[in-house]
Amino acid sequence: MDLSLVIPCRDEAENVHVLARELTPLIRQLRETRSVELVLVDDGSTDGTGDLHTAAFADDPLVRIVRHQPGRGLGAAVRTGFRNSTGDVVVTTDCDASYPFDLIPPLLGLLRPNVDVVTASCYHPAGAVENVPGYRVFLSKSASFLYRVLLSRRVHTYTCLFRAYRRPVVETCEPESDGFLGITQILASAILGGYVVRELPCTLRARRYGQSKARVAQIIRSHLAYQAGLLMSGRLWHRAPPELPVRSYS
Repeated sequence: MDLSLVIPCRDEAENVHVLARELTPLIRQLRETRSVELVLVDDGSTDGTGDLHTAAFADDPLVRIVRHQPGRGLGAAVRTGFRNSTGDVVVTTDCDASYPFDLIPPLLGLLRPNVDVVTASCYHPAGAVENVPGYRVFLSKSASFLYRVLLSRRVHTYTCLFRAYRRPVVETCEPESDGFLGITQILASAILGGYVVRELPCTLRARRYGQSKARVAQIIRSHLAYQAGLLMSGRLWHRAPPELPVRSYS
């Protein structure tokens, strides 16, 4: 398999129609040049999300739906997605299209032979945020700033799920945390492991349907504890990749 799309979902029944409508034509387009599978991880949904996915993608034999019972968290869902994917490249993205699915081709376009990870970056100077509550942006941007100080100043956004990974990164940088922190841990492990990371500056938009599952205070505490652990571990060192291309996608 050339490409695996891994999408974690929890109680996203309202977004299933968006996912199917907007992702299906993109997968068809991508399959013109490569083999593509879709791995949907239903993280303990209680609103029928998994069943709706099964119905929406019933005609596609390359769609795999994996279920957690009970829900275990975003990091655990991504870890399960990694382990159930077979692609040489793995793309993870939000099921609510807060980063539009049509940004996947530009994301893949930056995954050149000497690049191991490409992450979307709304906090890049050429990126933007639209209609997301200000307090959430402040807390997320503050966390990313601290990671820039600790890990690499060339990366501006550390909290974004929308990324493309080469298979060796997926196999060696699984998230340790079951929660939202796990997404940052993957990128931190990749940087500390010497993998080359690039950013795709783009616009983060508020979800159209449903409610975010993030518990902000809990997430901030977990980031602070993880950052303190990095400082005390002696693992920190800076590996600064070449300048990122300043190009914005909306």
